[in-house]
Amino acid sequence: MLTLFFCTFTFSAIANQDATPISDDIAQLFPSATRVGTVDKNIAVTPVYQLNELLGYAFESDNFVNFIGFSGQTINLLIGIDTQGVFTGLKVLNHNEPIFLHGLGEQPMYRFVQQYKGHSVKERFNINARSKTAKDTTYFDGITRATISVLVINDTIIASALKVAREKLSGFIAPSAVIINPDYYQTLNFNALVAQNYISHWQLTSDQALALAESTSPALVSEIKQLSKANTVQGETNFIDFYYAFVNIPIVGKNLLGEDEYLRLLEGLQPGEHALMIFGQGDYPFVGEEFIPQTVPNRLTAEQDNLPVDIRDIDFYSYYDPSFAITVPTFNEIKVFRIKSQSGFQLHKNISLSLAVNYNQSFLSKQQYNFTTNNTLPDILFIHQKTDKSLQEKQPLWLKIWIARTTEILILAAYLLLIVFLFIKQKTLAKNGKMTKKIRFVSLLFVVGFIGFYTQGQLSVVNIYTLLLSLWEGFTIEVFLLDPIIFILWMFVFITLFLWGRGLFCGWLCPFGAMQELCGMLAKKLAIKQIKIKPHHHKTAQKIKYLLLFLLVASSFYSLTLAERLAEIEPFKTSITLNFVRYWPFVLYVCLLLILSLKIHKFYCRYLCPLGAGLAMIGRYPLFKWLRRRKECGSPCHLCRNKKCEIDAINDNGSIDYGECIQCLACLVIIESPTLCVVNKYAHKAIKVDKQHPSIKS
Repeated sequence: MLTLFFCTFTFSAIANQDATPISDDIAQLFPSATRVGTVDKNIAVTPVYQLNELLGYAFESDNFVNFIGFSGQTINLLIGIDTQGVFTGLKVLNHNEPIFLHGLGEQPMYRFVQQYKGHSVKERFNINARSKTAKDTTYFDGITRATISVLVINDTIIASALKVAREKLSGFIAPSAVIINPDYYQTLNFNALVAQNYISHWQLTSDQALALAESTSPALVSEIKQLSKANTVQGETNFIDFYYAFVNIPIVGKNLLGEDEYLRLLEGLQPGEHALMIFGQGDYPFVGEEFIPQTVPNRLTAEQDNLPVDIRDIDFYSYYDPSFAITVPTFNEIKVFRIKSQSGFQLHKNISLSLAVNYNQSFLSKQQYNFTTNNTLPDILFIHQKTDKSLQEKQPLWLKIWIARTTEILILAAYLLLIVFLFIKQKTLAKNGKMTKKIRFVSLLFVVGFIGFYTQGQLSVVNIYTLLLSLWEGFTIEVFLLDPIIFILWMFVFITLFLWGRGLFCGWLCPFGAMQELCGMLAKKLAIKQIKIKPHHHKTAQKIKYLLLFLLVASSFYSLTLAERLAEIEPFKTSITLNFVRYWPFVLYVCLLLILSLKIHKFYCRYLCPLGAGLAMIGRYPLFKWLRRRKECGSPCHLCRNKKCEIDAINDNGSIDYGECIQCLACLVIIESPTLCVVNKYAHKAIKVDKQHPSIKS
């Protein structure tokens, strides 16, 4: 009894020592799991078991795909799929998406990911579809304001799961440009099938085998003589003699097996699998007496493109005797081997079969020699599908997004062209003050409504973080192409900074800036008294935004997460991205800024905006300075500076500070007006007096 206890204790200790503990994360994906296997050496997946039954595989998406999110980094998920390719569970391990970390929160992302549980990798998924009528499609609800991140998550899940399924599961095959022609068939006898190379015959006489062996080793010669002598019957001289054919090909299988046997064969095959039948009666059998059905043969191997092809017996004749629809040569052994879909084998390419002979080179050295044959099936058996490269290769995510947002892109492009036209013709436009004000008002509404709320085209200092991170870790343009509106706006702003300065963006493209200006217009209608900041206080306060820019950029090199949190100084996410639906302190902050803008024109833009500070630094010296000035501007006239320029971007000497100017064109309207501009007005009066009293001049 003591001995039994000791043996039981010892065995239990050894078992516990060898067992791999199940992590909490994997346990969530496979609740019934009792153990996990070692990570596969060829592919980074962990097999999960219930006792000795394989439940499925767990893997991290980062080991298979590299789809960059809006943060400039991947979204890494732990994914579980069972042996049928069904998602058993998913968990987000790591991400840096700003919209979830500092906006909507992470719960909406977690809920979105859990929608995949219970669905198969084979399904076609459609996110945020406007129409849900297509058959064989699974529709998932996306997340408002996080469209790009959601699409990246979807591509990450499906692409990584498909890679694992094609490597580890049966029935998952990648699309091929060459497929078996299912309609190619004609009635043929056995000799015709062999003559047309639909069935191959490998025959090697004993003399030929000995000739090959003589150039290798005397020990091999001796072994072949023994094998030939042991199996020779009535002078039989064929060392290798067998036929082989892929009987899943219709013209081969139907002619050779007949309809019933052919259908029985197909019932046992998964999509993309092939059945290799071999039968013959050579001196040297292709499987030995020790061969175990439903296993891989020791003697017979297959290769393609110098890579091994796994062949495994399906024991097709375990309960049935071999049956053929046509007369076939005599045979004493027959097997049907399966080639799985995930093996990478392609039926239309050359295949090599090798038959190994083991021999003793010496008392201590055992060697192996492979006899090899090659064959390529006729091209007539296959269909070469005409597929465009663009269809063969999956469209990148950014391209799909651009195609889906074509209408928005065209409308934005039209507006940008209009703005360029207005800036080129600004002098002509400014002569009509009423028209300029109407265009300005409509533009502000368009920027807030379409560019801001509808297309989410609010540029942010966070975009600069993404650029810096990309340059630091290796620049990839795909990160920035994920949002076509943001990409187009940044390209446009970058170019126009050198042409007209900061003002084109800050005055005509920034949604929150437009929102503040509309508040200023409302204040005028309501006759709300404005607070005029004293010049010296104004100049000092302007420096705050440059200090904020420096702190934010510096913090991004220390910690991107910290920098994104500090970027909440920008009210853009709360107001434009989340439509004021957020935790109350953020909403209160934005509301205070808008209330301030009722009293102080564009308070945030002038003193706090780090993005505006960055643009001002780049665009301080534009190529075109078309806001016309007079020699009288600044001395003696201060009308525009003191009364009309609400952003306070006119210097004491009357010149324009293009680092602060938003190019609202108010000063240009004044200077082009014969009645509003003091210089024009009095010059006009002087001319009128001269005409009425010419004697005064004399």
